Amino acid sequence: MRELAERAEDVPAVFAERFNSGDLAALAEVYESEAVFVPEPGLPLTGAEAQAANAAFAGLGVPISVRPRHVYTTGDLALLIVDWTIDGTDKDGEHVHIEGTATDVARRGEDGRWRYAIDNPFGVLRPADDVPARDGDAVSRAR
Repeated sequence: MRELAERAEDVPAVFAERFNSGDLAALAEVYESEAVFVPEPGLPLTGAEAQAANAAFAGLGVPISVRPRHVYTTGDLALLIVDWTIDGTDKDGEHVHIEGTATDVARRGEDGRWRYAIDNPFGVLRPADDVPARDGDAVSRAR
């Protein structure tokens, strides 16, 4: 498994590899200790709740693909705009299709490695908006 990112633009690929591995401890390393994860619009989580929500998505057992669109860096901060898709058959044999455009913030740590400070997978969607292209209420099952 690859090391944590040395460049901001590599954070999404490191995340995807660790997400797809199913290794939740390795996935958690891609985040700062106080990182915010937003599993659905308007629901920012931190700590154990954030890790549990992220683990639920990974627990679907369906791979994620990521396509960074923009990465803007200043000093030790980066804004990442990333198109992503979780698509396939889950462990219960149900089709899962969840997609979004993330607006994420990463920060370079003292060790020179980049980690998510804010992971907002559904980007600019508002709480009242539907999560796009979900089959079988995969988002509810992912929580």
